[in-house]
Amino acid sequence: MSSKTRVLIVGGGACGMSAAYAFSQHPDKFDATLYERSANAGGMATSAPINRDKYGAEYINDGVQGASPVFYNTYALFDKLGFKASDVGMQVSFGRDPETDFWSNVFPSQVIDKFSDDIKKFGRVLKIIKTFEPLFAMISVSAMLKMFRFSKEFGEVIVFPLVALFFGTGNQTPFISSAILERVFMDPNMRLFEYSPDTFLASIPRMCAFPRLSVLYSVWQAVVEEQGKGSVRIVTKREVTQVRRKRNGVEVWSRPTEGTDNGQDVIDPGKEEMEVFDELIFCCDADAALKILGSDASWLERRILGNVKYLWDVTVTHSDLSYMEKHYRVRYDPELRSKKDQDDHERRKKYAFAEKSFQPLYFIRSVPDDKSKLEMSFDLTVYQPQFDGQSPYGPQGIPAVETEETRGITHSHSAISKDSYRIGSRQATEDGPPTHDGEVSGHHSPPLERHVFQTIFLDNAPESRKFWTKDNISPKEVIMEKWWKQQSHRWQHYAGTVPWMGLINGKRRTQFAGAWTVLNMHEIAVVSGFGAAYRLGADFPFKENPDCKRLFALCLAANHMMRMRSEDRDGFWS
Repeated sequence: MSSKTRVLIVGGGACGMSAAYAFSQHPDKFDATLYERSANAGGMATSAPINRDKYGAEYINDGVQGASPVFYNTYALFDKLGFKASDVGMQVSFGRDPETDFWSNVFPSQVIDKFSDDIKKFGRVLKIIKTFEPLFAMISVSAMLKMFRFSKEFGEVIVFPLVALFFGTGNQTPFISSAILERVFMDPNMRLFEYSPDTFLASIPRMCAFPRLSVLYSVWQAVVEEQGKGSVRIVTKREVTQVRRKRNGVEVWSRPTEGTDNGQDVIDPGKEEMEVFDELIFCCDADAALKILGSDASWLERRILGNVKYLWDVTVTHSDLSYMEKHYRVRYDPELRSKKDQDDHERRKKYAFAEKSFQPLYFIRSVPDDKSKLEMSFDLTVYQPQFDGQSPYGPQGIPAVETEETRGITHSHSAISKDSYRIGSRQATEDGPPTHDGEVSGHHSPPLERHVFQTIFLDNAPESRKFWTKDNISPKEVIMEKWWKQQSHRWQHYAGTVPWMGLINGKRRTQFAGAWTVLNMHEIAVVSGFGAAYRLGADFPFKENPDCKRLFALCLAANHMMRMRSEDRDGFWS
């Protein structure tokens, strides 16, 4: 009989794949199996083909676009797999009307002037939130704004859109924990924007766009299986339906599928089979874990996991420029500028830059009839590097192993040769124009009329759906439409779930992991998966990297109420 621990991982997104990677470092200690119900690993991180002749690229990344440069574990993992993220300047266009709701981090606007007093006060409030973070974790953003007597319009035009943009909180933003606000500006593990008392956002921050995710996950799977030397299996098109946890093991029933449809339901499920494992890691949504547990769920599991709420959004990928220009500011217009301090040298520099290089990759607006409701869009042509001719592996990326997907790219008749891809920053920032170490011969980014946009219509509930303008997008310009299940970051999540995960993790041979355990971010999903494996005895893969270790230690404490092992830490926590 094998002395190795038999582990089942449920779910093959970033969390489950990270747990599998950690176990693959110990082929002598673990026999790990990962079951993913869809056709491919990756979860929300998917890629989809598009018409290259029409749009200037042969694929888009769908669902997950990129991340902050402080996602150290994500990029360290990319490095191990031979992939690189690409730098892009994060230009944002908020609203449309110059007098009521348009503002940007690219240049000062009339709206920023209008809220100058609130903006200055906001900086002082951030320091208060940081000082009393445990208290503000249980106070909603809308309640906090009322508490400090911010104007209602400031919340609707400035605060709600910004938080929704960065954390993907959508129409739930007024109800999320106000502690998240401090994270946007001050947390070294999550910070993206620099606060300015004059313009609210001080600069165009660096953002990182991900390489081709479908290929990355295929390489990730191959690396895990190769490194695991047969001790780690990743099985797609396999759905776990129920479990029974006993003293001597976990009985698991699963069945084959033909993948999942656009609504994330399984296609053509087969006959159930039962297996026995020693340990179980749920790397899926909280409600999915509860459904699988069924009557075997404990009272605490039902309370803590049942407190996590989800919403359904739909994304429409399209090339309807007229729709975008009707609802957002896609191009620079001098009428959008602030009316104050027109001769100020710094402001004039920003206006000159915007006139030449205004290229928003994020758009967000409040619904005119209910400004607590939002709509978001991306310009994928500006955001994603393949539209600029860059390698699907990222700048100077070389996959760690060859897979069917990488061979398809290498031998594709339509692919640009790898040596001809551009390398470097793709979008202008205030420091200068885009830089490239090499130019693609004959490659030009498509004109704005052929840009690929993605618009997200939030929360498929009657009170939100009635404001959707999805039907205004020209059907002939629609490339694809896809439904997504999104976590709601209500303040109740930080009162009833996050602090109590340690009470259910490690109990009855079960771990719960995923971005939902803290905050819906790719980086949290990765470290949460590492944490579940670490608790069972696997090593943290990046324990020599202090940047990676810092967030890992925090999530380990939050998810498991435990410290890193003594041999892995230098101080009390890490």
